[in-house]
Amino acid sequence: MPHRRSLSQAPRRYSHARISRAVYALPNVFSLAGKKAFVTGGGSGIGAAIADLYARAGARVFVADVDDDAAAAMVARIRGNQGSAEAVVIDVRDESSCAAAAAAAHVADGGVDILVNNAGIGHVGTVMTTSGDDLDRLYAVNVRGVFNVTRAFLPRMLERRSGVIVNMASIGGLVGIRDRIAYCVSKFAVVGLTKSMALDHARDGIRVNCICPGRVETPFVSARLKEYPDPEKAYRDMTAAQPVGRMGRPEEVAAAALYLASDEAEFVTGSALSVDGGWSAY
Repeated sequence: MPHRRSLSQAPRRYSHARISRAVYALPNVFSLAGKKAFVTGGGSGIGAAIADLYARAGARVFVADVDDDAAAAMVARIRGNQGSAEAVVIDVRDESSCAAAAAAAHVADGGVDILVNNAGIGHVGTVMTTSGDDLDRLYAVNVRGVFNVTRAFLPRMLERRSGVIVNMASIGGLVGIRDRIAYCVSKFAVVGLTKSMALDHARDGIRVNCICPGRVETPFVSARLKEYPDPEKAYRDMTAAQPVGRMGRPEEVAAAALYLASDEAEFVTGSALSVDGGWSAY
């Protein structure tokens, strides 16, 4: 007869410290050692946080940005922390630029294991205050950019039957947001691209996921807040939608990107991971 624990025998309890020690004692958890990663929009904000974290996890990182100075500065920061990184100039709107960047990465390091489509732009406006040009401008970067870069890198991944793609969507790709019609249109499209690509290549050794952050306090957002007549009120308004009562931090989104890129997420594809302070729970 199997042994039964009596009700008086309390279950073994673990402190947070003991759990942390147990987790960090595991070898190579979330390690990217030996991997090569290409991060668009890697010169600032969330992209910079991802590039930095990937490098600290052991990856060789290609920091790709349309701003060559920003990319170079990020590479210098990574190398200063004994990481491995190279700067790449890319305009995600331009197919030839994406092809050239992919060729440079392949020549330099024999292929890329992880592609992060992070480059993106925003716009404020309703359908009545957003022009067709505004919509086209966001589509060119946020949607066509993901398409262009993926098409440049995916063939080599398919040849190797191995690869991870992480797209940066948004909470605005899951729910509507007032005064952000063009942005929401573009980010809903990124979620759709992610799910479609994941299904198309699920049997090819390619995993495709996206991250849907809430509002994140990047240098860009901080600069925009200063443009409001009352920056403090604008900050309160922007944080009110998130139940935790604050904006996210770039490194919190980067942590999600590390998980999705790691071998620990091998069974995860086609997902839209919310990192939004509870916004989507409404």
